[in-house]
Amino acid sequence: MRRPDWAPATIDIDRPSAARMYDYFLGGSHNFAVDREAAQAMIAAVPETPLIAQANRAFLRRSVRFLVEAGIRQFLDIGSGIPTVGNVHEIAQSVAPESTVAYVDIDPVAVGHSREILDGNERAVAIQADIRDPDRILDHPDVLKLIDFGQPVALMIVAVLHFVRDEDRPAEIVARLRSALAPGSYLALSQASGEGRTPAEWREADAVYQRTDRPLHNRGRDEIARLFDGFDLVEPGVVWVPEWRPDSPHGVEEAERSVYIGGVGRLG
Repeated sequence: MRRPDWAPATIDIDRPSAARMYDYFLGGSHNFAVDREAAQAMIAAVPETPLIAQANRAFLRRSVRFLVEAGIRQFLDIGSGIPTVGNVHEIAQSVAPESTVAYVDIDPVAVGHSREILDGNERAVAIQADIRDPDRILDHPDVLKLIDFGQPVALMIVAVLHFVRDEDRPAEIVARLRSALAPGSYLALSQASGEGRTPAEWREADAVYQRTDRPLHNRGRDEIARLFDGFDLVEPGVVWVPEWRPDSPHGVEEAERSVYIGGVGRLG
């Protein structure tokens, strides 16, 4: 397979990437044939997959708007993915230009394209790091240039933790990140869940992601709610993402088909 000019030499273009598949679901162009093949297999298993990805992206946009309106001006977005329209900095800075955003992702393609988009924007940065190493994120000099952890921060962990194994202790990861936040900070989080899907559908989806760099790890609503320990949940709590403060009732009637469960919490 010919390597595109924009693809770093260090990445494996012969194995599907979960980040690049998500980019494909959202209509992006930074993906390879192997990613598109896996994405199509996912769509064959769950035909609504592109709509599911779009619903989760819409949750991110609504939560950022809510956080800006709540007075938050600092955003730490972990697992930010490949840039598409409606990034955190675009939404936040369109309302409050002084907002600062630190993007974090493990995927070098996601980080590389984020840096291209952010070129010239002194109030946003992108670093390559793994959520399983929260201290590296919290101590990273590029993050510390823009994020003052002595002031409230919005911690965004959207569509990430279903790629973290139970043995990597996702709740402890979130707790470590929470420990660095000042009172008045927020957590916006979503995660894929098999609730609302048949066991056969989840098995098919899981089989697709077993071929990628990041297999899926299913968690139910109660497990996801426990990730908000230490935060006071904002209404309507931990719900299917189309149900979280929707702009319109469209799509909410079949919210349980959306796969993603999420919410926003405030640190008292």
